[in-house]
Amino acid sequence: MTTLPYGSWPSSISAEQLAVGGNRLGGPQWVGDELWWTEAVAAEGGRQSIVRTAAAVTQSTERPETITVLPAPFNARSRVHEYGGASWTAVEDDGTGLPLIVFVNFADQRIYRFREGEDPVPISPVGPEVSAAGGPSLRWAQPTPVSLPGGSLEIWWVCEHHLDEKDSAGVPRIERYIASVPLDGSAAEDIGAVRRITPSSRFVADPQVSPDGRHLAWISWEHPQMPWDGTELHIGELADTGAGGVVMDETVVDGNTEISVLNPRWRSATELLYVSDASGWWNPWRLRIGAAPEQVLSDEQEYGGPYWQLGSSWLELLEDGRALTIHGRATDKLGVLEPDSAELRELDLPHTAIASVTVSATGLLAVYGGRADEFAAISVAPLRESSLGPLRTIRSSRQDAPDPGLLPTPEPITVTDASGEEVHAVLYRPQQAGYAGPAGELPPFIAQVHGGPTAKAPVGLALATAYYTSRGIGVVDINYGGSTGFGRAYRDRLKGAWGVVDVQDAVTVMEHLVEAGIADGGRLGIEGGSAGGWTTLACLTRTDTFSAGVSSFGVADAVALAQDTHDFESRYLDQLIGRYPEDEHIYRERAPLNHVASLSCPVLLLQGDEDPIVPPNQAEMFRDALAAKGIPHAYLLFEGEQHGFRKAENIIASNEAALSFYGQIFGFETPGIPRLELSR
Repeated sequence: MTTLPYGSWPSSISAEQLAVGGNRLGGPQWVGDELWWTEAVAAEGGRQSIVRTAAAVTQSTERPETITVLPAPFNARSRVHEYGGASWTAVEDDGTGLPLIVFVNFADQRIYRFREGEDPVPISPVGPEVSAAGGPSLRWAQPTPVSLPGGSLEIWWVCEHHLDEKDSAGVPRIERYIASVPLDGSAAEDIGAVRRITPSSRFVADPQVSPDGRHLAWISWEHPQMPWDGTELHIGELADTGAGGVVMDETVVDGNTEISVLNPRWRSATELLYVSDASGWWNPWRLRIGAAPEQVLSDEQEYGGPYWQLGSSWLELLEDGRALTIHGRATDKLGVLEPDSAELRELDLPHTAIASVTVSATGLLAVYGGRADEFAAISVAPLRESSLGPLRTIRSSRQDAPDPGLLPTPEPITVTDASGEEVHAVLYRPQQAGYAGPAGELPPFIAQVHGGPTAKAPVGLALATAYYTSRGIGVVDINYGGSTGFGRAYRDRLKGAWGVVDVQDAVTVMEHLVEAGIADGGRLGIEGGSAGGWTTLACLTRTDTFSAGVSSFGVADAVALAQDTHDFESRYLDQLIGRYPEDEHIYRERAPLNHVASLSCPVLLLQGDEDPIVPPNQAEMFRDALAAKGIPHAYLLFEGEQHGFRKAENIIASNEAALSFYGQIFGFETPGIPRLELSR
């Protein structure tokens, strides 16, 4: 056993591995017996490509070769809500020998169609640039294949249409609706050829046509709600030609401003299965047309989650009327639900975080998720009556997984604060086989604060975490009040209290680690991105718990965020802080930018120069305040990056900068890492 100071253990896990050694995978989709998914290529600026298995996937298939289907420079990524989501689909061969692929291209936000080996051609009209939108005015997401009477096919989309006008309050007008874009390209030059299926709402999602083609179900919500606050479930009757028509009569059948309804799925022509949090937990519900909604299963677990990206799904129907459910609390599980008997059978999966599942016509389950002992991967297993067959990995997010001796074990923990409130977190202790810290020395610890703030820290392996822990630096992911996975009441703890409850919970967890002899109380850091950056900066300016902090594209000024951010989140702060401008005094009092005078520890600020969600002025105002006070700091602005870093060189630079920063502040060497120059 080699003894070295915590933080200075030599590790083979490099920042370059974080940037280019892994694959950001998208949820799998069956196209016949082939499995298709998306992969972000960091070496190509984060371009999101569409890939497939080179052959049919069978129960005996090991790791098949993969083929890149979408050619460069096309990038299958939507900008609807700025967070995008489902951006492509492929439908089976119609006699040509190859599936038809449709996707949204990131650069121009047009829909393209092609078959493998062909050049993609646009089929949606050009959306003129609108200054208020910060890009194309027409955007598309969540393609949904619809079979029309007579056997023809349409693809229905969520359309986001930024109008070059403002309402009476000076707010840019945006319409969102479900629309059909002709596959023959007739709408490529004529928006009039796009058929609107539903009326316009501020937000729409999850279009689902009934098996008989007579009804459409979808969800919508309006400002100031976010989809986890309250949504409405609509059922509309489709006119004339069934699925080829438009909605004539619609009814809101469930949900309101205080109930979140998600993932409608037709179980039959007259019965809908979906998820609702009316009971205080996202649980399965169902509705028979003409009858009242009824709860299928009452369970203090979450069967849904925050709908940040269109196409997110926690509920998938099987052909026999049962449903696959992704559910759990701190960790995710997969079950098969029989709605008629309310019987839930858990499937024996080793996963602790599940992003998506889908089942082929031959009964093969494909699951994308992570485990406590393996990185996130797409795996398959035969789905039997109430169990799974052997699980096989098809594609891992890491082809270069390090030696297991370098990897930490996630430990979900629950800490109770002084008032008796529970706070949830995931602990990762320093770990590298063959290394230990000096006797009597405790390791430095970094609190990681997830974004959102309506989100959850997944339980599982992440190389970014091992980058620290393999060097002798502990990490704790904090699921502060407001996080999902622990019921509506826990989620609602943050209402009106962003910058208060999250800060208190971060401090509670760190104090517990210090009191338990797990962490060195004099070497505590905190870091987070986006909303996690707000909590990071708030902790640094409101408490003396931390000695250093790293904010990535973080919010520093709530007033600036309310004035500058994009439409999807433009009223988010109504729930988190208060109405603007009526409650502007609360916004200013909460903003970390206005409390730099109480800050005494160094800060590293990381920012993308094209970020439409948290613009660079947020970080620059905080940098200027640090400089005015003479506090050691650094500000790195990355060209061509938006909300989150996708380019390999920037991922490398940001991670090496953070490690050098912590080493300088906490007093340990960082061999092989370029020294970050701090300003005053």
